[in-house]
Amino acid sequence: GPAINFLDELLRWWDCWLKGIDTGIMDEPALRVWMQDSVPPTTSYVERPGRWVAEREWPSPNVPERRFNLTRHRLVEEDDDVSAHVIALQSPLTVGLFAGKWCSYASGPDLAHDQRREDGGALVLQSEPLDADLETLGATLVELDVSADKPVAMLAVRLSDVRPDDKVTRVSYGLLNLSHRDGSATPEPLEPGARYRVTVRLNEIAHRFPAGHRLRISISTSYWPLAWPSPEPVRITLFNKTSSVRLPVRAPSDEDRLLAPFSEPVGAPPIPKRVDESPHRNWLVHHDLARDEAALEVINDAGTYTIEDYGLTISSKAREVYSSVGDDVDTIRAEASWERTMSRGDWSVRTITRTVLRSTPEHFRIAAMLDAYEGDRRVFSRNWDETIARDLV
Repeated sequence: GPAINFLDELLRWWDCWLKGIDTGIMDEPALRVWMQDSVPPTTSYVERPGRWVAEREWPSPNVPERRFNLTRHRLVEEDDDVSAHVIALQSPLTVGLFAGKWCSYASGPDLAHDQRREDGGALVLQSEPLDADLETLGATLVELDVSADKPVAMLAVRLSDVRPDDKVTRVSYGLLNLSHRDGSATPEPLEPGARYRVTVRLNEIAHRFPAGHRLRISISTSYWPLAWPSPEPVRITLFNKTSSVRLPVRAPSDEDRLLAPFSEPVGAPPIPKRVDESPHRNWLVHHDLARDEAALEVINDAGTYTIEDYGLTISSKAREVYSSVGDDVDTIRAEASWERTMSRGDWSVRTITRTVLRSTPEHFRIAAMLDAYEGDRRVFSRNWDETIARDLV
């Protein structure tokens, strides 16, 4: 949740524009957004509490920016004077193991967990406890004055909600390959040691930070396996005096109270099926301290079920492993294996795929295989072994 009757909204739109029926939809605000409340960090939620808010136009004059300056460890208001610091940062490759999936499939547990483990390998800047509730709506912009010691580097920036018990919930994040600082159409390598002013745009979000909570910005040079690491270990230097955070802060509006409620969600009834093997999903973080090997193992087993009206049995199983050894970027490895099966009576088909991605400083290396079976007989097989230039990635 929150779940709404989205089909009803579609019909109101189509009735207005295809049939000329006045459904009132064009009299409503241009933007309606779920302003989520603060929740403790975990990898899956049944419901995200909050409320619907509205803006008549976007960008909205009701969402001005609030600027924060950066000190060595703190976020301070724009009018607070800060002394100049030079801060160096080189994150371990393990930053990102608790980041969750690039885009959650809502089947869990694939959301970001408590960020305190991640923040140990990042530069952390934190505000004082908030005197009053603060609501953000839109994209936070983090403007950084930086230099790097390598021609290709990446920054991962996170905005988090720090609770009074010190648990840290990630609210939003953004990634920037610094060779794409002026756009992806014309990437350019960095000149080691030269200073650049870059903007990291975090994903749009609507979130309420309660009074007594803190804002936290965390900056790292890796975010694996959400993003493939840079070709070489990178050390970033940040100049705080000319860096800042621009947070879009929204005041509650009378428009919010005038919003009509959505109707209850509806949908087609699910197909009757018999569960033969229950599904299960796991996100497992392994760390072999003897070998200094870290791995994220993702298991997505949809189980086995039978559509009894047709006698069709279906199963799907997937396993992904993302691993690294120490801070050696040449050991980065991603492997995904899938097996899908359908059967009815004495007929059955099965496909098995396996894909492995590795890299060197100059290239990506993809090895993949596909086997297809009818019964016990393999009817198709293909293998791939491809090399792709990294090209400033």
